Amino acid sequence: MTPRQADVLTAVGLAGLLATVTLTAPRWAALLRTPAASVETEEPPAEEATPAPAEDAEAGAGRRINVRLYFEAPDREGLLPEEREVAFSSDLAQQLRTVVEELARGSATGLLATLPAGTRVLEVFVQARGVAYVDLSSEAVSGLPGGSKAELLTVYSVVNTIVTNFPAVSRVRIVVEDQPVASLGGHVDVSRPLPPDMTLVALPTPDLSPVAPDASPSPAR
Repeated sequence: MTPRQADVLTAVGLAGLLATVTLTAPRWAALLRTPAASVETEEPPAEEATPAPAEDAEAGAGRRINVRLYFEAPDREGLLPEEREVAFSSDLAQQLRTVVEELARGSATGLLATLPAGTRVLEVFVQARGVAYVDLSSEAVSGLPGGSKAELLTVYSVVNTIVTNFPAVSRVRIVVEDQPVASLGGHVDVSRPLPPDMTLVALPTPDLSPVAPDASPSPAR
């Protein structure tokens, strides 16, 4: 193709393009004058967010649970359980403190107290490994009766009460006035966390009353 022929084709192409623009100009002008909102896909109106219901700050308020407190048996050696209803707490340490405070109040069914009168629960906290620390006031030592038996029942009334009621706790360490102690009265080692000892729970007294013979007549053959 010669340069002259190329120039002719270019001129023809430009003429065609000009004619196309001239014919479609009204449509382009109308499109440019249309508001943007009408040519864009309108998004659906956002739904009004529904506020989440407020958490009940008093959830669990007034709720109570049943626990077993271990006191000394009055008629035989060992500990006996006493069912008691106590206030519920979602905080484990606070729940344990409530239970030990109930133990310190003594029995409501005639069992013997194991914690000396005036003993207060100063603090309770639980480690991740399932060890509960119970901090008792000095009355737990100064008011303790002499002898290994009383001391043993005092220690394990606390340990058994906590562990048997709360599976998250496996052992209990007793401290006094924020200080570790070797023992409460010189007989039972409390320098380490203790597991429960259910052998100290008193067995029920067997019924030794004679059994009346069966006086009913034998069936006729």
